[in-house]
Amino acid sequence: MVQKQDQLYEGKAKKLYSTDDPSAVIHEFKDDATAFDGKKKGQIAGKGSMNARISAALFTLLENQGVRTHYRELINDRTMLTDKLDMVPVEVVVRNIAAGSLSKRLGYDEGVPLKNTIVEFYYKRDDLGDPMINEDHIAELGIATKEQIKEMRETGLKVNDVLVRFFDQLGLTLVDYKLEFGLKDGVMMLGDELSPDNCRLWDKKTGEKMDKDRFRRDLGRVEEAYREVLARVTGTSKEGGNF
Repeated sequence: MVQKQDQLYEGKAKKLYSTDDPSAVIHEFKDDATAFDGKKKGQIAGKGSMNARISAALFTLLENQGVRTHYRELINDRTMLTDKLDMVPVEVVVRNIAAGSLSKRLGYDEGVPLKNTIVEFYYKRDDLGDPMINEDHIAELGIATKEQIKEMRETGLKVNDVLVRFFDQLGLTLVDYKLEFGLKDGVMMLGDELSPDNCRLWDKKTGEKMDKDRFRRDLGRVEEAYREVLARVTGTSKEGGNF
């Protein structure tokens, strides 16, 4: 068992620690919740534990489908051991249905299915508000090579194929989601987390939002939504649940 050492970083949703294994880090998931670039803050009871377990299950699913991820194991219900990555400061957003900022940008009503899956890139810079960028911007900034951009895009679409089918079987629609990537010994890996914090998930039957939009929009029953997603993903609930 690796030993937790110094705190390396504290973000909005996780704390990152070094370990006695220089190739590994520990992610401690928090109950803190933020929205609108940190302007809205709060807590979602049990969110850290639920997101850690959902992420572990989804990373394991993706690994079994040939997607390289940083995931190693859960140490406890809110603490994850992963490979240490040199993170690429580019967020990859994959969209299947119009929602959020895309609805505003294209003038689409929320819920309109997209003709084709859309992949977007965002510059991971809190001080700039994480602006949307394109491949020319990425080249100008020197934050990723053309080959890396291509790999992130292709991996994002592969993840989409796997997760759309998986969530569909659970009675959930995968609307959109955010991915982050990093390098280990020059090899690109999927990092960060996969949870209702960075995936929009809607119940197929009711259209209920089952993700952080419930917190963003003050819809209530936030903890219940996260619990239901955890239950479906880990196989402890049948489609429909009690949400």
